[in-house]
Amino acid sequence: MGKTTLALAIAERPPSVYLDLESDADRAKLSEPELYLEQHVDKLVILDEVHRLPNLFQNLRGLIDRAPRSGRRAGQFLLLGSASIDLLKQSGETLSGRISPTWRCIQSTV
Repeated sequence: MGKTTLALAIAERPPSVYLDLESDADRAKLSEPELYLEQHVDKLVILDEVHRLPNLFQNLRGLIDRAPRSGRRAGQFLLLGSASIDLLKQSGETLSGRISPTWRCIQSTV
């Protein structure tokens, strides 16, 4: 099973939002990232192919940092993409201390 297939399976469990950043329409939703993502603070936001928007990491850092002060839980974002470590270095934002290696198992009836 590939990462996108797994992400789509996770997205089937509400509350969640799946954005494929290879899609022009989904990238357009993030033209004002903080505004869009603030509308979905009560959901798991899945960002597939996140390497397509490297500047997004700065916005994510701010949202992640504000979550505990607002009483929100951790684990709000699932990021998938190519060369993620290199991407983080290029963006200038490491999300240090904000990334958790938590894994969830999803059972399939296939």
